[in-house]
Amino acid sequence: MRKEQVDFIKNGKGFIAALDQSGGSTPKALKLYGVPEDAYSTEEEMFGLIHEMRTRVITAPAFSSDSILGAILFEQTMDRKVEDDYTADYLWEKKGVVPFLKIDKGLAEEVDGVQMMKLISNLDETLQRANERNIFGTKMRSVIKVANPEGIKKVVAQQFEIGKQILAAGLMPIIEPEVDIHSKDKEKSEELLKEEIVNQLDTLSENQNVMLKLTIPTVDNFYKELIDHPRVLRVVALSGGYAREEANVKLAANHGLIASFSRALSEGLYADQSEEEFNTRLKDSIKGIYEASIT
Repeated sequence: MRKEQVDFIKNGKGFIAALDQSGGSTPKALKLYGVPEDAYSTEEEMFGLIHEMRTRVITAPAFSSDSILGAILFEQTMDRKVEDDYTADYLWEKKGVVPFLKIDKGLAEEVDGVQMMKLISNLDETLQRANERNIFGTKMRSVIKVANPEGIKKVVAQQFEIGKQILAAGLMPIIEPEVDIHSKDKEKSEELLKEEIVNQLDTLSENQNVMLKLTIPTVDNFYKELIDHPRVLRVVALSGGYAREEANVKLAANHGLIASFSRALSEGLYADQSEEEFNTRLKDSIKGIYEASIT
């Protein structure tokens, strides 16, 4: 981990762009971008199209370290190039944006009100390749649907167990136990989640720091204890299905919490837009998310 990247993520003003749509979510992301499923016939073509979209976002003038601290990439994106550089190198060397990698393999079936991560079978190999590609950190997602203490405890334990493996490989883990925004007992889930996260943070040594990616809480500033925790580099928020405007309003009410938006970032961007229109839309999107992140 480069010290300058650690310092930038910890102290910088801005947010993290989530550009990590995977195989399951790519068709939906392309459809929202105005590319229908009949525009491609193979998985390779599909991933080629989503890389074109990501490249268009990353190379846009507004996509810079003035507003964006980091970007989360999908595994295939890590192995592809933007212009003549591998994506992570382009992000850091040309844009000053810190590269992260999504490493989870999706969600298991719901048990005890939660969806844990599927087994990450090739994790050591992936972490080695991430280091070779100059990736700074990783991201992995679980989902909490019901305020079930046992389920939430298992989700957080799994996240931190793998997080320690990631730390041992010299990378920064973003631990993401998402609470479903449609959960009937979202606030209670958040209470249980915070308690379990604090318990796990207390097992870390002084040289083991993590990042957290959480759903914007029901109660404003509920995660202040986590934001201020000495073992937490930064706490970022997912948009979770909220439209960008609503997500920005909710985020702005939480001091010190910054965005890590995916769908909300690309909202209003379309394949058939002119470069001027695309860049203007993206600039407005980045401006709104940035302002909500620096409160």
